[in-house]
Amino acid sequence: MKLFPLIKRTLFEISLLTSDEYGSHKIYSKFSGVSFGRNVRIVGRIDFGSEPYLITIGNNVTITSGVRFITHDGGVGIFRKEFPGINVFGKITIGNSVFIGNNSIILPDITVGNNVVIGAASVVTKNIPDNVVVVGIPAKIIRTIDEYKINSIKKAIFITERNPEKRKKLILEALNK
Repeated sequence: MKLFPLIKRTLFEISLLTSDEYGSHKIYSKFSGVSFGRNVRIVGRIDFGSEPYLITIGNNVTITSGVRFITHDGGVGIFRKEFPGINVFGKITIGNSVFIGNNSIILPDITVGNNVVIGAASVVTKNIPDNVVVVGIPAKIIRTIDEYKINSIKKAIFITERNPEKRKKLILEALNK
């Protein structure tokens, strides 16, 4: 067993444990080569795949727990007897002001536009234009970002309280009205 990769992995894990949601992207960048913009929030563990240096993330992006970025087509391995060394790779580019929901998967050769919400557990198989909400397997546009905003404001509970107990009380009061 090589000691250096083990030490590097341990430093990566410790760094993630001691980082906050707005600082962990710097750790992923340093240890894996993902390119990040400003004000990137990572909630939980993310899988940036085997070629993280093919991934570019814009500004004001939130990536939630369990999201996977896949930058290669592993299926071509079935052709390796006929075509030794065959590999297919693709870049992934995420625009500005994007929210990627829990357990979503972004496949190779994908560009996600600006002002996009990707719903939880979606599988992104095609490029996503600006100003839309996508959900599903495969991810499909379900509404514009303006429609999402109007609907969200109707349902919203406006709370700026950060204390967990006070916040809980305010949320429960609002939902029980």
